[in-house]
Amino acid sequence: MSSETRPRFWTRDSSILLGGFFLTIFLIVYIWWPLAEEVLAYIDWHGPWWLYMDWLLLGIFGFMSITIIARANLKADLLIIFVGVCGGLAIESWGTQTNLWHYYTAERPPLWIIPAWPIASLSIDRITRFLNWLTHKAGHSKTTVLQSLFSAFYWITFASFLTLMLVFVAPTSDKSYTWLSLALCIFLILTPTDYRYAFLTFLAGTGLGYFLELWGTTRECWTYYTYQTPPLFAVLAHGMAAVAFWRAGLILKTIWGRFGFSKPRQAEAIEEA
Repeated sequence: MSSETRPRFWTRDSSILLGGFFLTIFLIVYIWWPLAEEVLAYIDWHGPWWLYMDWLLLGIFGFMSITIIARANLKADLLIIFVGVCGGLAIESWGTQTNLWHYYTAERPPLWIIPAWPIASLSIDRITRFLNWLTHKAGHSKTTVLQSLFSAFYWITFASFLTLMLVFVAPTSDKSYTWLSLALCIFLILTPTDYRYAFLTFLAGTGLGYFLELWGTTRECWTYYTYQTPPLFAVLAHGMAAVAFWRAGLILKTIWGRFGFSKPRQAEAIEEA
């Protein structure tokens, strides 16, 4: 694909998406002002304030701001946002209702954390598409070998994750929420649609998830029952959640294709490569 026809980094939809992102942040701060006020109270504005700024949080939001505007396409991104909201609500309900983790506000789950899921989903989508483009570019002449490698990576990674999950959620094995979560993960793992894209999505979700979990657990915004900061399972679970959201999006596109949803993101990434 030539540079003239390749989609631009910044599109008209990028402005809309970035505006919506900042509007969401504003509404969260406005509606839950006491929480924001509590955070700002830790900063000494009359002294070396830069020593008290949460640079990790600012770095995370800065990174996500840049990634979500990359080649934005509202026609596809609105579906990612919808799946992210619904999936995030389900995951937070499972975790807080079973006491696998809890928030310092004691809400089960807190609504102010839900917008973080679709925002992270958009960022993960962009990272995955970039990784997919890199692997296609690097292995253009070794397609068969790469497919075999990604197939092996897929089964090793997801089998390891499932084993870790069984151990981590064992204390809540009497909860229906946990059984449903396990059943969904097993179903998704055993029915791969694209080994490469699933593995790369898991990798992207895990990478971003590490920094999100590092921030949340070290600031005691949320705490896991193991009191680890963060537990390995929580980091990898972001990768599994990303895969689940991606698969859910593919199903919805198939069901609602007649309404004009765009083709799957991985197909776009292949064409762009």
